[in-house]
Amino acid sequence: IAGADGRWLVRLAPLDASTNGRPMTIVAVDPQGQREERRLDDILVGEVWLGSGQSNMAMPVNQYGQDRALAASAARSYPAIRLIRSGEAAWQAAEPPANRNFSALLFAFGVVLQRELDVPVGLLVGAVGGTPSGAWLSRAAYEGSPACSADVARALAVFDAAAFERQNAQRLQAWSNLVEKAASEGGRRPGRPKLSLAPGMARSPIGSLYERHIRPFLPFAIRGVLWDQGEAGTGIGGVTQLALMGALIEGWRGDWHAAGGAGGAPDAVSFLFVQKPNGGGCAWDPADPVTAQAAALAPLPASPPPPAQAIHRGEHGRIAEILGTSMVISSDLGAGTHPVNKTGYGTRAARVALERVYGRDTVSSGPVYASHQSEEGCIRIRFKHVGQGLAWRGERLQGFAVAGKDRQFRWADAVIDGDQVVVSAEGVPRPVAVRYAWAHAHPWANLFNRNGLPAVAFRTDDW
Repeated sequence: IAGADGRWLVRLAPLDASTNGRPMTIVAVDPQGQREERRLDDILVGEVWLGSGQSNMAMPVNQYGQDRALAASAARSYPAIRLIRSGEAAWQAAEPPANRNFSALLFAFGVVLQRELDVPVGLLVGAVGGTPSGAWLSRAAYEGSPACSADVARALAVFDAAAFERQNAQRLQAWSNLVEKAASEGGRRPGRPKLSLAPGMARSPIGSLYERHIRPFLPFAIRGVLWDQGEAGTGIGGVTQLALMGALIEGWRGDWHAAGGAGGAPDAVSFLFVQKPNGGGCAWDPADPVTAQAAALAPLPASPPPPAQAIHRGEHGRIAEILGTSMVISSDLGAGTHPVNKTGYGTRAARVALERVYGRDTVSSGPVYASHQSEEGCIRIRFKHVGQGLAWRGERLQGFAVAGKDRQFRWADAVIDGDQVVVSAEGVPRPVAVRYAWAHAHPWANLFNRNGLPAVAFRTDDW
């Protein structure tokens, strides 16, 4: 029975996946008992994934002409794949005209997933370029998050309102001077600068994009989410990406469960997210099309980079600690704000889904720090996700730095011992902390597993 707005909903018992479209008959009965039948043709039953985030998810196939593999893939038709974007009323068959206008990343992901699973795949996308994560969770999820509230409270405790106002005033004045100069010289008017945000202040209305692009997809039953966002941060003063994403993931899962589109387990909706920053590391096999745009292996810098360079990378990696989430490692893929090898990114994301969601016997993660132990003159680090074993590319294993109680980091000598790495450095007789690949870009860090996946950057200190 339809509502006043004409919308109706039928819940179906679980169905077997259909490799070919089949008809379905809908029977409507009005209050007087009159029946009307409608036949719907070409219905598919299969896996459904939602893609969201900012420009790296939003940008369509036709904007990535440099990715020849993507263009060739999009030129074909896929009878078992369906596409829909937020705001659209109906699914589209994955045929060349629709493919070229669909999310490049999600399309590349879906093609691999459908081929490997051999079942229909439906792809939903709701993404907008240049947007902060604070606009992508519901206001209720944000306001109900203890972690977000704690972040704001910590920021307020050290907030200097006078300095805040002065800094923003200086930025506005500098911008105004540039505008006047451009007007007098006939130059291009500069864009208005982004001002600092006071703790709890939002750059965009909290939840606005969630309401516009995500809530309308409820209660579609989905298997999982592929998320690519991070360059624009949270857009809320004082709130970290870790806290915000924890609230977003919990909120989305709760809403899907309440709407009947997910099971009852906390991780019923799987959540995959692309590692940020994009690229920045070397590859196990530069000839592999997936990693062909990785950075070349470089020598170590003269000294370890300052920790502030990797705060964003480290914080983003911690999102993977949330139950039911998996990080799509991208450090050995193309770099830049908009990496052009979306085929590589989509293939890597599909590999993660196949292992973590569908239980395939494959390895989708490089080595991840598990624990460490200080010993006489060295630190022993244990890793998980070692796959077929730890290995390195190049002449020697590098990228580790250690420090003693003086907190002065020095490059370390590193030796693989099973699923562990032992590190030490001359001049650090009693090391207490270790860092690996701790920088925004780290082409000089070369630890992998033998499955060809790079180790994830980490540090054991909080200095």
